[in-house]
Amino acid sequence: MPDNTNKPLPANEQEWQQQLSPEQYDICRCGGTEPPFTGRYYNHHESGTYLCVCCKTPLFDSETKYESGSGWPSFWQAISDKAVAERTDQSHGMIRTEILCQHCDAHLGHVFPDGPQPTGLRYCVNSASLDFAPAEIKE
Repeated sequence: MPDNTNKPLPANEQEWQQQLSPEQYDICRCGGTEPPFTGRYYNHHESGTYLCVCCKTPLFDSETKYESGSGWPSFWQAISDKAVAERTDQSHGMIRTEILCQHCDAHLGHVFPDGPQPTGLRYCVNSASLDFAPAEIKE
């Protein structure tokens, strides 16, 4: 699994804009949201690891992905306690918990307390904030 925590991050917003597509930049660096049921990984069922599209940090294992009906990829657990950061989001007249890549501060989506057991959490993530590394096939 890639560990890019030592790889230098873009130094400024112009470099981020050069590295990311306009949609990825809007979501990851400006806190945007893709329309529900439209994202690349919404109906994605391969085994592997979902990575931060900005820095390639592993964020979620496909084993924790489930169909929430929300229209966005949903996971009941992050890959580790060090992968995803949380902060209070009071935008749009709501109080929610925003989730971000712990390494590069990319906006991923939000976490809600209405997910399945064993955690009871629903990490609701924008596909545009993710990349995917398929599981290695063992022979």
